[in-house]
Amino acid sequence: MSDIEVASEHMDIQRIKPEDIDEVTILSRKCFGPDMALTRENFANQLKTFPEGQVCLRYKGKIVGSASSLIINFDDYGENHSYTEISDDGNIQNHNPNGENLYGIEVGVDPDFRGMKIGKYLYMARREICKELNLKSIIIGGRIPNYYKYADQLTPDEYASEVIHGRIYDPVLTFQYNNGFQLRKVMRNYLKDDNASLTNATLMEWHNPSFA
Repeated sequence: MSDIEVASEHMDIQRIKPEDIDEVTILSRKCFGPDMALTRENFANQLKTFPEGQVCLRYKGKIVGSASSLIINFDDYGENHSYTEISDDGNIQNHNPNGENLYGIEVGVDPDFRGMKIGKYLYMARREICKELNLKSIIIGGRIPNYYKYADQLTPDEYASEVIHGRIYDPVLTFQYNNGFQLRKVMRNYLKDDNASLTNATLMEWHNPSFA
């Protein structure tokens, strides 16, 4: 993660190590609650399978953000997959080291440290991984956590369009779009416990300009 410049000398982006598992597990529960958080077993399996794709950000020694990913051939799954299917329920045993796409399955930022561009730096770290491994793109299934506020007025597709055009703010989709990801489609029944998104998710993609 040496190419990433952060705003504070107290910040450090690094790969998650086995001794970090307890801390990132606690962080995931703090960010997403017990129903949607990754478990200790999930993180342990991720590190055994694809350690290069698991990163965290420390601030003054404390882990305040983390990002998990795996490599796939997206064509093997298609545009109507679920989170459980694409991530092996968070265990990434479907990781394909010969695949073309980096798939991001979680980015968590400690709610007490928001406003410090931690999410931005984690996305930068993912882009660096994608470039280092010469992968075609980064793909994510993004939550739309403000959709429940508009569900009686807009379909998920209409909501996503309004967000993309800047007429509605969504903390996840707006952030992803502003970080260079393009909307491919809105997926139904993606994450069953995501009540705020009504189980919908946006299929987003960033193309690696260095891919060859």
